[in-house]
Amino acid sequence: MIRTGIIQQHNTADIQDNMKRLALGIEQLAKEGAQLIVLQELHNSLYFCQEEQVDIFDLAEPIPGPSTQFFGQLAKEHGVVIVTSLFEKRASGLYHNTAVVMEKDGTVAGIYRKMHIPDDPAYYEKFYFTPGDLGFQPINTSVGRLGVLVCWDQWYPEAARLMAMRGADMLIYPTAIGYAASDDEAEQQRQREAWTTIQRAHAVANGLPVVSVNRVGFEPDPSNQTPGINFWGSSFVTGPQGELLFRANDTDEQRAIIDIDVAHSEQVRRWWPFFRDRRIDEYGGLTQRFLQP
Repeated sequence: MIRTGIIQQHNTADIQDNMKRLALGIEQLAKEGAQLIVLQELHNSLYFCQEEQVDIFDLAEPIPGPSTQFFGQLAKEHGVVIVTSLFEKRASGLYHNTAVVMEKDGTVAGIYRKMHIPDDPAYYEKFYFTPGDLGFQPINTSVGRLGVLVCWDQWYPEAARLMAMRGADMLIYPTAIGYAASDDEAEQQRQREAWTTIQRAHAVANGLPVVSVNRVGFEPDPSNQTPGINFWGSSFVTGPQGELLFRANDTDEQRAIIDIDVAHSEQVRRWWPFFRDRRIDEYGGLTQRFLQP
């Protein structure tokens, strides 16, 4: 059983305040017994990808760097594993959207660079981020092998499958996604439910728990080209059969601890042996961009 804490937070332009509130949340969850704490995507700042602005690259930092030092110290102080997310400066002109897992002794257990990079109105991530080049490799920690992916990755069953095939004990998605103001209420809810459903499907298809932590609250578009994003929160945890163990609401900051029975995946995979029955001899087409009918 892994006591897993999540922090669904509304960010502001004050980076130090955002980090201070995250530190308080980590402290609180650790006191309540959390062993693993998952933060949302790009949690130190506003979601800056709503505009294309070269000065924003100044937010990027190396690994190791200030954020790994800050969250590493928190991990060591409270004896917890923390899944963080930051804007990585790998070299001049080379940047990534990177998840960093801090071990409970304060060291970096491993990193994952976001592989699938969106480029849509208000989500101009291709301007900032180079696609990851580390593949889909789980990160070994004291609480297990964590299959960490990031946001847009969550729509791709291939990413979840490869993490599962490489022995992940759970799938984890730090996320920043929300409602477009131009969509009506019905369309907004269809998108939110689709987002939840696809990740629950990853749990079922791979027999693994899924932890998805999203930001919440409204963030304006600095360029005024769009009405901004109302991030829909709805962070959730599901078991290996897609059963919802926890779901936050879509309007408020929330912290929670959810007990995840990772050992249950073994039993589920015995009932539903999807890995046994995969027709790997017929899946070669998956390496193609598209197949003509």
